[in-house]
Amino acid sequence: MESTRQKKISRLLQKECAEMFQKELRELTLNTMLSITIARVSSDLSIVKFYISVFPSEKTEAVLKNINDNKVRVRYTLGQRIGKQLRIVPEPAFYIDDSLDYLEHIDKLLDQK
Repeated sequence: MESTRQKKISRLLQKECAEMFQKELRELTLNTMLSITIARVSSDLSIVKFYISVFPSEKTEAVLKNINDNKVRVRYTLGQRIGKQLRIVPEPAFYIDDSLDYLEHIDKLLDQK
């Protein structure tokens, strides 16, 4: 169960990371629309897991690989944005949020019957 502090920091990191990819790190998204769907912070606040959704979904793997290859730059830029609010910048980890693709698949299955 997440504490209140973890929830607040998760919301802050989600908002700042989304803005960061829209403004400073636009080239890492390879001209796709990227959204941060969930941010989860570990209990010691040292790791943050970002779940990303990419449109168009054909480029998802390429975008994820590009972001992971530039993880040091992402953490540095995130630190520039939240440095005054957090003492330690958490180590980011990026994962694909495929829940929308799963919902679309379920809809297709339901429409067939």
